[in-house]
Amino acid sequence: MSKQEKEHIISHTVNKYGEKLMTFIKPKVRSAEDAEDILQEVWFQLSNLTNISDIVNISNWLFSVTRNKITDNYRKKKTKNLEDYTYEDDNETLMIKDILLMDSESTELKLFQEDIWQALLNALDELPEKQRLVYVENEFNNKTLQQIADDEGENIKTIISRKSYAVKHLRLKLKLLYEDLNND
Repeated sequence: MSKQEKEHIISHTVNKYGEKLMTFIKPKVRSAEDAEDILQEVWFQLSNLTNISDIVNISNWLFSVTRNKITDNYRKKKTKNLEDYTYEDDNETLMIKDILLMDSESTELKLFQEDIWQALLNALDELPEKQRLVYVENEFNNKTLQQIADDEGENIKTIISRKSYAVKHLRLKLKLLYEDLNND
C-alpha cells in the first residue's frame, strides 16, 4: 500500500467515524479536553498501523481501541483519586469492601469498582475450593463461620484457618492491584 493510499484511508476513516467516536467518548470522561486527547490517541494509533488495509471491520477496531484508550486515561487519572476511595483500618488493612458497594454516578468510581471486582474474582478463583467456599459463604452469603463448620461437618478451627488463608491471599492480590494502580 502506498503512502497516498494509506493517507486516503485514514482521512476517510476520520471523516466517517470522528463524530461517532467523540459521542462515544464524551460521557465516559470528565472533560472535553480528555475526550479530544483520547480521540487523538486513537487516530495516532490508526496512523501508525502498517497493515491498515488488513483490518476487516474498521468500526469494531476503532471502538475497541477507543474503549482501551478510555480505560488507559481513567487509570492515569485514577491514581490521583485512589486515595479518596481507600483507607486502612486500625490494623493497617486496606479496606475496599465499602468501595465495592458504593453507589455512585462517578464513571471513575464505577471503573475502579469493576477493576476491584475483577481482581477479587480472579483471586478467588486461585484459592483452593474449600478456602473459596468458606470465604464466599462468610463474606457474600453472610453465614457465620460456625454455620459453615456445621454445614460442612468440619471443626470450627479448620474453618477459621481456611478463612484466614483466603483472606491473606486476597489481601496480597488486592494490595498488588492497589500498588499497580498507584504506579500507573
